[in-house]
Amino acid sequence: MEEKEKIPVSVITLVVGIIVTIISVWLGQNHGLLPEQASVQAPLVDGFFDVMFTIAAALFLVVEGTIVFCAIKFRRRQGDDGDGAAFRENLPLEIFWTAIPSIIVIGLGIYSVDVYRQMGGFDPAGTKVAHVSSSDRQTVQPGTALAAPLIADAEGMESEEVATKEVSKYGFGATPEEGVNPADVVVDITGIQYGWLMTYPESGVLAGELHIPVNKDIQINLSAQDVIHAFWIPAFRLKQDAIPGKDTQLRFVATKTGEYPVYCAELCGAYHGAMRTQVIVETQEEYEAWIEENTFAEQPQLNQAVAVNTADLSESEYLSPYANEMGIDSETLNQIHPN
Repeated sequence: MEEKEKIPVSVITLVVGIIVTIISVWLGQNHGLLPEQASVQAPLVDGFFDVMFTIAAALFLVVEGTIVFCAIKFRRRQGDDGDGAAFRENLPLEIFWTAIPSIIVIGLGIYSVDVYRQMGGFDPAGTKVAHVSSSDRQTVQPGTALAAPLIADAEGMESEEVATKEVSKYGFGATPEEGVNPADVVVDITGIQYGWLMTYPESGVLAGELHIPVNKDIQINLSAQDVIHAFWIPAFRLKQDAIPGKDTQLRFVATKTGEYPVYCAELCGAYHGAMRTQVIVETQEEYEAWIEENTFAEQPQLNQAVAVNTADLSESEYLSPYANEMGIDSETLNQIHPN
């Protein structure tokens, strides 16, 4: 009886490799582990995550598949009490399992640096350079607050000498090409135990949740008053530490309207898990209406909180609130006392 011709190992390896590749690529694109994308930066992070998941799935299938295959193929048969085959080394295999992981790690490292660069991680605030000479000690480029330090540093320098300093912030922001353009909306956010305080410098609005317009360049200046916090918006794929005494920054563009959760991702104390808020992405009209509503809402509260010495008021100033309540205006007075 003729023995069946065995399939070459190379062919088996090729087929298994194709199957593993197809499965891992499909899993990498359909894992469903991430929330919806809601920012321009999100696809960059998701693309990198998908590649890592694809590689991880392939390695898992290869390693676990080999273990299962060997456990079945080379199991001890009944009545087999002999020793297994003895071998000490396999140089090609050792080179293979050293070279492949090295290539993967180096490739992922280069890819991650490129994503970090595209998200403005190397220069989140854009390059800010200030120049001060002895002939013009107050020439500072916009966006810097170095006039006084640079003037002091420039004392004693010759007229030709120039003091130059660079200022940068930690975090993710605009690339150097985009950083020269001012953001559409700037929000100062302070982390405290256990909450986030949102301040809008242009309007003076103070809120406990972040309101931003959709498809606009948003710049968040982060700070902390007590311990390290981390401002994390999963839907935007952005997370940045808020460090006491150190300015950090996030700069992004939201692409979908809606409400998205915000978490503190740094263990900051006993109630760290409750340090949550939300970012509300609105249309430009809705955002402007919210700003206007909160700007006027805070004004009466401010007036009520400030004590006024009535002795310092004139009669018209003193009587003005009462006249308004009674509906008396200049037209009414003219009708009562015509000229």
